[in-house]
Amino acid sequence: MPPREYHFWVYILSNRSHILYIGVTNNLRTRVEQHREKPPGTHTARYQIGRLVYYEFYKYVRSALIREKELKHWTRAQKIALIESVNPTWEELLIN
Repeated sequence: MPPREYHFWVYILSNRSHILYIGVTNNLRTRVEQHREKPPGTHTARYQIGRLVYYEFYKYVRSALIREKELKHWTRAQKIALIESVNPTWEELLIN
């Protein structure tokens, strides 16, 4: 039996006003869909955040968690520069 491959993503969601949400998941599509359902009392529901504007892939959960924590400590300007380096028009990256 071959060793199991793991997949983890650090992602950034935004809304039209560019309010940001950073998270980590092992199933990017499902997690973004959960955010889009806007469960009451959540940050993503309160600010209508649901557009995937940036993501990074990691093989190990520890690496993904370290990167998530790093990004959360960045300034807003640094986060925006990161997003715009790969997605200058803030387009939706999750294709159905």
